Amino acid sequence: MKHHPLHWLTTIVVPLLLLLQVQANTPNGKRLLVEPLNGKIALDGVLDEPGWAQAPLLGEIQQREPKPESAASERTEVRVLKDKDTLYIGVLCYDAEPNKVVGTQMARDASLEIDDSVAILLDTFHDRRNAFYFATNPAGALVDGLIVENQRTINFNWNAIWNVRAKRTAQGWSAEFAIPFKSLSFNPGQDVWGFNFSRVIVRKIEEDRWATPRLDVEFTQVSEAGELTGFAEIEQGRGLDVRPFAVGRWIRDERGNNRFEGDVGGDIFYNITPGLRLTSTINTDFAETEVDNRQINLTRFPLFFPEKRAFFLENAGVFDFGRSVVRGEEMIPFFSRRIGLLDGVEVPIFAGTKLTGKAGKFDIGALAIRTQQTPFTDAKNYFVGRFKRNLFKQSFIGGMYTEGDPVNQKSSRTFGADMRLATANFLGSNRNFAVDAYAMKTTRADPNGNRLTGDDTTFGVIASYPNDRWWGYAEYRHVGKDFSPALGFVQRRAIDKFSVRTEFNPRPKKFLNVRQMFNEFSFTAYRRNDLGKIESWRLFTAPVNWEFNTGDRVEWNWVPTFERLFVPFQIAEKVKLPAGDYRFTRYRAELDTADKRPWKLFATWWFGSYFSGHADETSVQLLFKLAPHFQAGVTVNQTVARLPQGNFVARIWALRADYAFSPFFTVANFIQYDNESRNVGLQSRLRWILKPGNDLFLVFNQGWEQEFGGLTFRRVGTRVTGKVQYTFRF
Repeated sequence: MKHHPLHWLTTIVVPLLLLLQVQANTPNGKRLLVEPLNGKIALDGVLDEPGWAQAPLLGEIQQREPKPESAASERTEVRVLKDKDTLYIGVLCYDAEPNKVVGTQMARDASLEIDDSVAILLDTFHDRRNAFYFATNPAGALVDGLIVENQRTINFNWNAIWNVRAKRTAQGWSAEFAIPFKSLSFNPGQDVWGFNFSRVIVRKIEEDRWATPRLDVEFTQVSEAGELTGFAEIEQGRGLDVRPFAVGRWIRDERGNNRFEGDVGGDIFYNITPGLRLTSTINTDFAETEVDNRQINLTRFPLFFPEKRAFFLENAGVFDFGRSVVRGEEMIPFFSRRIGLLDGVEVPIFAGTKLTGKAGKFDIGALAIRTQQTPFTDAKNYFVGRFKRNLFKQSFIGGMYTEGDPVNQKSSRTFGADMRLATANFLGSNRNFAVDAYAMKTTRADPNGNRLTGDDTTFGVIASYPNDRWWGYAEYRHVGKDFSPALGFVQRRAIDKFSVRTEFNPRPKKFLNVRQMFNEFSFTAYRRNDLGKIESWRLFTAPVNWEFNTGDRVEWNWVPTFERLFVPFQIAEKVKLPAGDYRFTRYRAELDTADKRPWKLFATWWFGSYFSGHADETSVQLLFKLAPHFQAGVTVNQTVARLPQGNFVARIWALRADYAFSPFFTVANFIQYDNESRNVGLQSRLRWILKPGNDLFLVFNQGWEQEFGGLTFRRVGTRVTGKVQYTFRF
């Protein structure tokens, strides 16, 4: 008997969740009273004002890695102050070898994994699941993000108006954070906020932390943070930001014709309540967006390109559905790139509004967009709604609804429910465990308005045990043949997925200078549920994946693979694989050098049998850092295949060269080439942060197309775009 997926969700998953609903809620005892500031703070990275001397220390900062809950190898002092408008955090990072402190990044939201850094977490609603994230390094980079639903990842695409200054000293380095209360959401009158602090000393591969310095607890696990008190009297103000912008473009096409374009628009941000923020945009423009990384598709499934447009990325985490620690890009019910882009061509957005935030125990997200009419598509409306009801300490039950179809005239709807039960105290052992489940359905109509029928559902369940020594998960997912979310991304349809993975990750005390071993075993199979046959399976093993005390890492993999082609597959130009079963074995050797050096190498070599023949896949990334202003990197990805049906080479290379005059003035250059399109693309992006919230962008795009069979290139288009935006706060 066939059951509706929501019936499956409630009858199978709910009893399992109820078995796990008892969760520890004991605070870790870390707490600090935030004192009011007497006087003023001159934000310069030097903690020499009298207010800092009078502020109490945060408390002991202990190692989380490599020696959990032991004394840090270097002393760190943290102080927290507030006035009526701003939260201040001052940090003194002492270092016995200050000349070895690493600070190479200056750009906004730069990756700080290769640098010494400090980070703070602010759980302003004290719900122990969502938080603001702020970080910097010795070069003073401004890095911020949102932590959603106690996840292990951070949405760095959220940008707040705040400031930080850092300074190297003879004793190490120091930093001063200034975070306006207008840039945060919180409940007025609530005295307690969640808080945590982390320091990374990259040359020692050491992380020091204030609250819960355990290996099994990631910094982004908001539920394990400490507490700050003293916020009962602070205010947010009117909560209104208005950000107008102006854009100008000069475009030269491949025939040498020039044209000039100009436009204006704006964004409005308003806190309807302290927890609910309304963001509206008019005449939206994405002039400052970085180009996509090139990909060549050697599979029979669509490629995934991530969203990079700022309006859709801000607070995007609230629209995550069915998310778990191990979720990839195989199935995303709402994928914002479906809006405003059609077959790679931009569809202008006339207006949009987004409501995100909290209302009591509910997390809410709503998005409404209207696109403009173009020669190839009509003006269209889109809507996405999302809610989650918080349960227990880290769990929730929620739902999602989307409406709109970028391709067809008739609208399409997708709706479903999901739930998560998670704990950081599984069976009383201070271990993480989570169960995620979801079920969804789509409804679509043909051009005549007749509803399409078939298996238009998807549902699944994942159990995960993500801990330091033992790590594992098990997943089952069903995707119907006719499940087709018009505003989503689905890589494979008509499949049942079965996947298990386990890792044993010991930390040997004395063995070849190895810091940790990652011994991985995973098996994934896809069964075509419309044909009743296995489509593919893959056994992945990592008998060697060692990280050394130097920070370097080596890995060796053995990967038996099976692929069944139900129809012939054109894998490359003039190379077509016939239908049939293919069993082959791939091997991988990988080297990843330590982040602490002025250069970094990441190299991967896949080799062995491949479908009906053999193939070598190589990927080499070389990064050079001239701290703290200049950074350059080259990446080469190449597949050389030798098959009975024909040989082919797929090659992509990319070069980045970035220069930062300061954390507020950066130039990024990115050039790419692939031998499939035979096209070279260059983008240069200048960003000048006049002050936080006020930006000037200048973007240059140029393309060249390779003449067929030759080494010469012809110019195919030039575009120069300037954009300025200014924020008014009320």
